[in-house]
Amino acid sequence: MNKPFSAACERNRDPILAVLKQYLDKGALLEIGAGTGQHAVYFAKEFPQLEWVCSDVQENHAGIQAWMQEAKLPNLYGPKTLQIGKDDFPDKKPYQYVYSCNTLHIMSWKENKTLFKLLGKRLREGALVFFYGPFNYEGQYTSQSNKEFDQWLKHTHSHLSAIRNFEDVHTAMNKNGFKLLQDHQMPANNRLLVFERLALIGKV
Repeated sequence: MNKPFSAACERNRDPILAVLKQYLDKGALLEIGAGTGQHAVYFAKEFPQLEWVCSDVQENHAGIQAWMQEAKLPNLYGPKTLQIGKDDFPDKKPYQYVYSCNTLHIMSWKENKTLFKLLGKRLREGALVFFYGPFNYEGQYTSQSNKEFDQWLKHTHSHLSAIRNFEDVHTAMNKNGFKLLQDHQMPANNRLLVFERLALIGKV
């Protein structure tokens, strides 16, 4: 099959890479919502010391496989099936990192909260979570283009899709055992939020 292609993935991959280089080391990373598979291939090549495991809903697997088969990277695995609200992590290995790009505004807020709970349940102390995409601050759009994008999401994609409020994401992640390490400003009015899993309290 012809490989699916996202122009946005091509544009944002290098700015995202510059941030990821500040955090990623050896270990295993789970990508949630790999989409076309472009990021998985690009980043797995850039981080050969990482075991990059990509996941998405079943309907996107063929496109991801097309990119992976062409790249033939020894440290890239998947695609695994992961539908938030239905599936658990695809395996029980200890992931040091979770990366998810442009997914929170596609999923419903209920699905967002389910994802945050799953991350809190499955990740160990010190694990890092990266969320890339547009966010509102204090209930306000950061740009006219984000406002127009949000309106498009609600009318075209799903009435449950929407740009998420940073404060809501921050609060929900805190409740599930994470602290915000950094809120990186990115091109095209996007952000890259980095969260760290805190120690479990009351566990022996």
